[in-house]
Amino acid sequence: MSRLIAALAVVWRLAAPYFRSEDRWAGRALLAAVIAIELAIVAITVMINQWNARFYNALQERDWTSFVSELVFFCALAAAFIVLAVYQLYLNQWLQIRWRRWMTDRYLSHWLEDANHYRMQLLGDAADNPDQRIADDINLFIDRGLSIGLGLLSSVVTLVSFVAILWNLSAQAPLQIGGTVWSIPGYLVWAALLYAIAGTALTHLIGRPLIPLNFQQQRYEADFRFHLVRVRENGEQIALLAGEPAEKARLLDRFAAVMSNWYAIMIRQKKLTFFTAGYRQASTVFPFVVMSPAYFASVINLGALMQAADAFANVQTALSFFVTSYRTIAEWKAVVDRLDGFDRSIAAGRAVAAGPATIAVTPRAEADRIAAGSLAVRLPDGRALVRADALGLPAGERVLVNGPSGSGKSTLFRALAGIWPFGDGTVAVPEGKSVMVLPQRPYLPVGPLAAAVSYPGLPDAFPRDTVAEVLGAVGLPGLVPRLDEEAHWGRMLSLGEQQRVAIARAILHAPDYLLLDEATASLDEPSEAALYRLLRERLPGTALISIGHRSTLDALHDRHLVLEREGDGHAVRERTLTPAQ
Repeated sequence: MSRLIAALAVVWRLAAPYFRSEDRWAGRALLAAVIAIELAIVAITVMINQWNARFYNALQERDWTSFVSELVFFCALAAAFIVLAVYQLYLNQWLQIRWRRWMTDRYLSHWLEDANHYRMQLLGDAADNPDQRIADDINLFIDRGLSIGLGLLSSVVTLVSFVAILWNLSAQAPLQIGGTVWSIPGYLVWAALLYAIAGTALTHLIGRPLIPLNFQQQRYEADFRFHLVRVRENGEQIALLAGEPAEKARLLDRFAAVMSNWYAIMIRQKKLTFFTAGYRQASTVFPFVVMSPAYFASVINLGALMQAADAFANVQTALSFFVTSYRTIAEWKAVVDRLDGFDRSIAAGRAVAAGPATIAVTPRAEADRIAAGSLAVRLPDGRALVRADALGLPAGERVLVNGPSGSGKSTLFRALAGIWPFGDGTVAVPEGKSVMVLPQRPYLPVGPLAAAVSYPGLPDAFPRDTVAEVLGAVGLPGLVPRLDEEAHWGRMLSLGEQQRVAIARAILHAPDYLLLDEATASLDEPSEAALYRLLRERLPGTALISIGHRSTLDALHDRHLVLEREGDGHAVRERTLTPAQ
């Protein structure tokens, strides 16, 4: 019971925010309409049960007039049922897409806000495959949740509606065993209840392992799909290394986990289906077995027998909701657990950013430079990485940063940019000034080339002529006619061309501080020098802070910072640039 209450609390926490959101009135109205239609369908089911008695009595008595009138009445009920069923599906789907749109926007916002997705990766991200959680799990949560919720509501209302009918029929046709009449009030209700309790208990006992198995299946499927995407995105490197056999073996290993878990699901579902199929078949004849002695003793007529059988079937179906829906509930519970895990992972990323032991990046109106005071950059496990006691990066200055591989140069840039939370100290940024970081491998979104150059701005953020001129200036005039071409530019362009696009991006956005993390390392030295001169010319007021190891970079910068080993980590030290260096 405690686990059930905890699970319901998680479902409420996931579902309730939508019905309190800005779209709440539309959502509530659609949900109310779907529920009202469900209640109307149950009412029609009750009317059909009463119709059963009249129709079969007319057959037994060979009453043609009553037979025809009951057929006409049934046609009217059937027409109403069809209209209600169609509009229930339509309104249900309308509610689903609105609800899904809101939840997708909410999860994307929480995942992407303030580099939270990046912090989640740094923490190890207990929520694997966020793409699946947002694209698939939200859809399944809403679809299966509405299906299960409406089914449960229908079962409760059906139970209440038919218990009274079945109770009265129990009085009309008392239980007869071996010619002896047993006066048990509402014995048909108790029979249905005992039958459903036994079925529910055995179903849960047999099917309980399906919940963790379905959870693992979704995880393995997403993991296999993720690695297929990685092979596609890294096709060139794999082909150059002739790594196809290794990748195939790796992918088959991932798929082996999919198959192994699927076999476990198959075996468990086979056992569950054996029981539930038999349970459903037995429930068809069970009420006739119980009621037939009274019918053959002429205590009740055919109409009462058929009405009792139909009422028993409805009560038994309502009580057996858990039995018939177990597989759907097990799959839905796995989805709920995955979304709950994603929520907790998002919250953990936020907590890291808001915690006391974090690097605080704050704008200051009086500052004229990026200044780090007593800055200690750490790894996620708490180990020391880089320390900078008094680091100042004035506006317009050119600063070169280098040091041994693994000393934390790139991580220092991440801390200055405000996305690395692990550590302590402060980074002051002049208020109203912008910072842009260019990594060694730029990110180029799939789409028109103009959008890739303008990123993170919108595709139309800059005039087309300006984008074309800047592309030509960075040495890519051949790409100008392709500005409107949509492609996966991260795969189509060489790394050197991608780095030129990133320089064009920086020129367009004109940041006040530009941090280049080996952003020209794939270019030859003359091309690299030409791009640095272009940056000086186009962005005269921009501070350029570069990570690089080539000696030719010295002449392109005013200051030289080196990360030197100190204790368990590295410290930032300043050196004088000389032609000899």
